[in-house]
Amino acid sequence: MPIYVYHCPQCEEDFERMVRFSDMEKPQECPTCGSADTQKRVTRFASYGAGTTGASSNASSCSGGGGRFT
Repeated sequence: MPIYVYHCPQCEEDFERMVRFSDMEKPQECPTCGSADTQKRVTRFASYGAGTTGASSNASSCSGGGGRFT
């Protein structure tokens, strides 16, 4: 299940919740104040690539073996 970030306008808190795809648009109860008037936040995915300091060392360590599983 993916983790989504929600915002509670009642207490101004952001919180994460592991939610099924089918329930992702349903309001989630705020763990701080208990309000069900919450909104899903738009977040960016973490990725490795240009600008990430450890990306080149991670890529080289994963290239051994030709990419095949035996």
